[in-house]
Amino acid sequence: MRINIKETDINYIQYGEGSDVILLHGWGQNIEMMKPIGDPLSQNHRVTIIDFPGFGESSEPKTAWTVDDYSDMLEELIKKLKIDKPTVIGHSFGGRVAIRYCADHVIEKLVLFGSPCFKEVKELSLKTKTLKKLKTLPGLNGIGEYMKKYIGSRDYKAASPMMREILVNTVNEDLSPYARRIEEPTLLIWGENDTEAPLKYAKDLEKIMIDAALIVLPGTHYAYLENLNQVISILNNFLGGK
Repeated sequence: MRINIKETDINYIQYGEGSDVILLHGWGQNIEMMKPIGDPLSQNHRVTIIDFPGFGESSEPKTAWTVDDYSDMLEELIKKLKIDKPTVIGHSFGGRVAIRYCADHVIEKLVLFGSPCFKEVKELSLKTKTLKKLKTLPGLNGIGEYMKKYIGSRDYKAASPMMREILVNTVNEDLSPYARRIEEPTLLIWGENDTEAPLKYAKDLEKIMIDAALIVLPGTHYAYLENLNQVISILNNFLGGK
């Protein structure tokens, strides 16, 4: 199904009956990455899964969106679809959007899978420092494209020019002030060997939130899929029935 919000065509699916659950995928992913969670939950809940603008079958935003923009889009989508007090479940980038949205809106519960919240400051490598310095020298402006190709992250390299701008906007934002304001019960499900959002992030996030609990599972950034049956059991217990 399609819906137009903020001049952007958004692809979504909605199925099942019961209390509302919204599933938000990670960067570079799509609806299919959340269906393994949505399908079993749809037995007791009305499940809504979206392709974020710029991913899957949704169109790219016309401007370089921030996390605020994605949160505003989610707010309007929830209103248009008449979704009532949902449980929000987000993975990675989807969790970042969930944190921002849930700080200012009434929800039932929140579940975060490997969702970075704090701004990470990395020490630049010598190669990166050298290339950045070269870019400022006369006649070497073209080295900027070389830098994007060879020193950007995997996600950055794979993105279109617009989505690259959006990626920079979203990863550079510290969402901890919003996380501190979320009052509803929150479950953090993390992979013990997550290198994209290290376990330390989850432990720090648990400390600052009002009502959060952390469950650590074997696996990586996709521990929610690597331990799917266990995660479904945990979610059914956390969410309850219809």
